[in-house]
Amino acid sequence: MLEIRDLRKKYGNFQALDGLNMTIGKGELFGFVGPNGAGKTTTIKIITGLLAPDSGSIVIDGMDGIREQRCLKEKMGYVPDSFGVYDNLKVSEYMEFFASCYGLEGMGARRRCETLLEQMKLEDKADFFVDGLSRGMKQRLCLARALIHDPELVVLDEPASGLDPRTRLEFTGILKELREQGKTLLVSSHILSELSEMCTSIGIIEQGRMVLTGSMDQILEKVNSSNPLLISIYRGRETAMAILRSHPCVQTISLKGEEIKVGFNGDRQDEALLLQQLVDADVMVSGFMREKGSLETIFMQITDHAGEKAVLIHENEPGL
Repeated sequence: MLEIRDLRKKYGNFQALDGLNMTIGKGELFGFVGPNGAGKTTTIKIITGLLAPDSGSIVIDGMDGIREQRCLKEKMGYVPDSFGVYDNLKVSEYMEFFASCYGLEGMGARRRCETLLEQMKLEDKADFFVDGLSRGMKQRLCLARALIHDPELVVLDEPASGLDPRTRLEFTGILKELREQGKTLLVSSHILSELSEMCTSIGIIEQGRMVLTGSMDQILEKVNSSNPLLISIYRGRETAMAILRSHPCVQTISLKGEEIKVGFNGDRQDEALLLQQLVDADVMVSGFMREKGSLETIFMQITDHAGEKAVLIHENEPGL
């Protein structure tokens, strides 16, 4: 659906995008994340035609996203990070205005507007003034407006920013429904826990380049394989500590309550062999697992070198 190749953009001496590559398949809900200044907003503005790149290509559903912007707008809906000002417009008038921008008029336009307001759970707000809506309602209305022409790709820039937890949950539920209906969605967000729950794939951008991308299963597998082992010993703790200190895959050892926390750089086979070694040495192991990872974990490791900091913390913990 969306393919970006070698995208570059420079503001003065600042290289905002430095050869960005990104692919989003049809029907995906793609989470686009990165620290402030990484290039997310610049990328979104180029995708939506609000900004011209210095070089590179964007292909959306086989169309040149840079040269064929007029046709492109028929295939794309955009939800910006700010709603804008629409004083003295009722919700129904707001929707009908944007319907007319896409050539939808009369009964067909009204039915389309009513359907979208119902989908966004705003059907009872049709006669309310837009300016009087809550932030969550405005975000849903903005999404309804972006869907007015039934686009195949929907781009959302920080759509859940400033929303309370319940409203965010409702909004992410709507995004999941849209994906189930066949829409392709690109969502930029800082709320990583929610992205990990709703997205089919994730891309992490750092300094204008894509540093990690893949399905959520692939991403979390990488997270878990880099996380420490948590080992609980029922009997034979001293023997277990001696084995761990001499094991070539063990990088750090620390105590976490009743558990031994081990920085371990081996694969699943190495984990199994370590467990077998402990059992053969008559160590009674009551727990043996990788610490559960998260999208936040790998994000911090990639963008802030949190993995290196964590090693220092483990080595300084008491009880070794």
